[in-house]
Amino acid sequence: MKRALLATSAFALAVSAHAQSSVTLYGRLDSGVEYMTGVPTGPSATGAATGSTHRFRAESGDWGTSLWGLKGAEDLGGGYKAVFQLEGYFNAMTGAGPGGGGLFNRWATVGFVSPNYGTFLMGRELFIGNNLWDFDPFGQTAWSSASLVRGRNWPLVSNALSYQSPKIGGFDFYGQYALSNATNWNGNGTTPQGRQAGAQITYTSALFQVRGMYDEIRNPANGLLYGPSVSTVNGSNSAGGVFAASREYSAFVNVFLGQFKVQGAYQAIRSSSATAVLPGQPTTLDQEWGGVTWQATSAAALIGAVYHVNGNNGSGNATIYTIGGSYNLSKRTLLDIQLATVRNSKTANFGLNANNPGTAVATDNPLPGHSQSGVYAGIQHAF
Repeated sequence: MKRALLATSAFALAVSAHAQSSVTLYGRLDSGVEYMTGVPTGPSATGAATGSTHRFRAESGDWGTSLWGLKGAEDLGGGYKAVFQLEGYFNAMTGAGPGGGGLFNRWATVGFVSPNYGTFLMGRELFIGNNLWDFDPFGQTAWSSASLVRGRNWPLVSNALSYQSPKIGGFDFYGQYALSNATNWNGNGTTPQGRQAGAQITYTSALFQVRGMYDEIRNPANGLLYGPSVSTVNGSNSAGGVFAASREYSAFVNVFLGQFKVQGAYQAIRSSSATAVLPGQPTTLDQEWGGVTWQATSAAALIGAVYHVNGNNGSGNATIYTIGGSYNLSKRTLLDIQLATVRNSKTANFGLNANNPGTAVATDNPLPGHSQSGVYAGIQHAF
């Protein structure tokens, strides 16, 4: 009898413990077709472009990264929870992936959550610079806020410690610090990552939301605030210079007006200790954008936005004009479309995508001073 009672008690405890823990499998698949003009052509992929053409292609991730992951929480009592998240991205058109960084290349974190004290995480995360997505009219689609800074707003970060505060009087704070793991605090070429860090403060009300953010990415080769040397061999550049390592000062605003949301931003990206910088390679960038989203119905949204960047040292300026929208077929499935064009000044060659700098065919950048235009239509499903 005692054994039966003990077994029943153990089973009840196991059921109770299971009820207090949860693990969720989730993901997103984004696929579509794309048409683009102003695509570079030349004698070879690594050689400098000499002409332009157009193309049709199947694409995954233009409206949002295709990804899958696991997340879970365990109730520790007293309002505290232990949490984890594992997430990786892939190409929904080919099934290839995940890319660099391993199986869980976007998120691999473990930490604690408290309703009174906030959330503390450790591991691999999206870099704090990604936290502009909810102030970007197109939510960091492929042709939006990252394009004119060549992916500077898209980094991932390892060795990170992060803290998100609870909201107090409309304010909340987020901070992130990532170790280089090198013998030099900022990085000295012995590890693949330099020190990265940032902080932001947000105020949210029923009418508007504002955010101020500072972040920095250090060059892993020497710990400086200027990226690895930008190669000009055959016109093919790496994503170096100010695009790879720099400081970033950002201010964002959302204004909520019934069915309309008005959004704007300014970003100042600054490098230091840059040496042997060639003409046309910027050491500072200033980016602004503004846009409006009209939630026409509960299912349909229309978006219009303008993004602009200006670089120093003769690198020129560029502007993206874009319109688009989405239609929700259900809570999990939507159709999307985006039309965009990027206009470059005489010395600039920014593309619609967040391409590496350079004039090689492989970069996919238009010819200097030329435009690039495109339209994308697709379907996205979340689970």
